[in-house]
Amino acid sequence: MARLRHQKFDSVHEVNQAMAPLLTRLNEKLFQKLPGSRASTFAEIDAPALLPLPLQRYEMAHFKTVKVHIDYHVEVERHRYSVPHSLVGQTLEARITTTIVELMHRGQRIASHARNSRQGGFTTTAVHMPAAHRAHMEWTPTRLIHWGQSIGPATAEAVTRLMAENKHPEHGYRACLGLLSLAKRYGKVRLEAACMLALQIGACQYRHVRDILTNTRDQNAPTTTSKWVSPDHAHVRGPAYYQ
Repeated sequence: MARLRHQKFDSVHEVNQAMAPLLTRLNEKLFQKLPGSRASTFAEIDAPALLPLPLQRYEMAHFKTVKVHIDYHVEVERHRYSVPHSLVGQTLEARITTTIVELMHRGQRIASHARNSRQGGFTTTAVHMPAAHRAHMEWTPTRLIHWGQSIGPATAEAVTRLMAENKHPEHGYRACLGLLSLAKRYGKVRLEAACMLALQIGACQYRHVRDILTNTRDQNAPTTTSKWVSPDHAHVRGPAYYQ
């Protein structure tokens, strides 16, 4: 570049054009203490070892250890991807790129999905689903609803709604199990009261029921379902305002 220091250029392209013959001359210049030049050494040693470029561009990936849940899905960035249902309970390795999520078991790829950024959604391959949901851990919609009925009718209704919200009932298994597990922490009576309150306000997801129990709202909830009436409030204008 010292040889070009007195020249003026209007673009990078012009600089490259001016540098090209200088680079050729530099590479062909003989070494002072070794035989040959940069160009002859490259042709003799490096060129025969070169391989063709890969057909696909290299893509950065990161890995994450995931567990296969009862619904034969793993969770990656709050989205759930299916794997063969025989792997329920197993620990897998997820390879995540900008476009693909690959799931591997003992070094072998067992599933591949297009990456989906929709949180709370499901990506399910039909061949991963069991022919009849009878085998793994004996969980069925009927059993979950029966378990809910053993706690109370409101809990059973909440379980039924959780499964009805999904295209496949199995997609709601984890939410139902999480909901029912609250009975161990808070007791059946409180869980039933919390589910009743959640049904009244139209929010019976696991997190809604959990928050009701955490904030002890269930202990102040009415024992019977009644039509909700808005209380008197300074910001409620009333029908006369619009006359």
